[in-house]
Amino acid sequence: MAMYLRRAFSYRNVGLVRSRSRSSSIVQSRNFSNIICNASSILCDSLSHNAGIVPGVDFLRESRRSFAKGRKSKDDSGSSSDDVAVDIGPAVKENASAQMDAAIVALSRDLTKIRTGRASHGMLDHIIVETGGTKIPLNRLALVSVLDSKTLSINPYDPNTLKALQKAIVSSPFGLNPKEDGERLIAAIPPLTQEHIKAMCKVISKSSEDVKQSIRRARQKALDTIKKAGSNFPKDSAKRLEKEIDELTKKFVKSAEDMCKAKEKEITQG
Repeated sequence: MAMYLRRAFSYRNVGLVRSRSRSSSIVQSRNFSNIICNASSILCDSLSHNAGIVPGVDFLRESRRSFAKGRKSKDDSGSSSDDVAVDIGPAVKENASAQMDAAIVALSRDLTKIRTGRASHGMLDHIIVETGGTKIPLNRLALVSVLDSKTLSINPYDPNTLKALQKAIVSSPFGLNPKEDGERLIAAIPPLTQEHIKAMCKVISKSSEDVKQSIRRARQKALDTIKKAGSNFPKDSAKRLEKEIDELTKKFVKSAEDMCKAKEKEITQG
């Protein structure tokens, strides 16, 4: 019996010890948590008071606002970059000059096709020769040279094409009748009649007007490009560029007129 009593008291003492230890642990844990919370609140109050730091929720809200403002500023900077003035002057002038120059080159090519009373090495270039079932420009089959102001020499690269060359020249509107001279052809330039001279002058006048229209179209395209640039191109620069385009137009128009006058003089004076 005494043994049972001793065991019961021993179990009771152990339980009391354990319960006391648990209670002390809980108390210590609660005290530690209170200490941490108090320290945190003190730290937050101190930082808020000294540095003006807002609570967590306000901080998150302000961060979102800052991000939105940053994104908006990027968008604004992007839109402003689109409004940056671009210097289109060099490109516009270059394109206009290229188109006008192409018109002058075409005029020169057309004028060489017009027969005058004088021999010209380029007057037969546009004649098409049919040989071996293929149509080829004369200047690829023969070398044309000027013997004198009234005589042309046609030297074929291949002697076998001599007959084909002769036939093509006779069929051309120049009224030439080349003769064989060994492995070459000799073509005498007949004098022009008054009717032919008048007809050729009309053709030259029409060619002059056509090329002037081409030059003016190139000018109008350049002015339209400047107009479309709008606010992206400064007004002062636009006016200066328009003036340069006008000067370029006058230059090419004068060049075309000089070429046509020289051709008319060549025809009328033989």
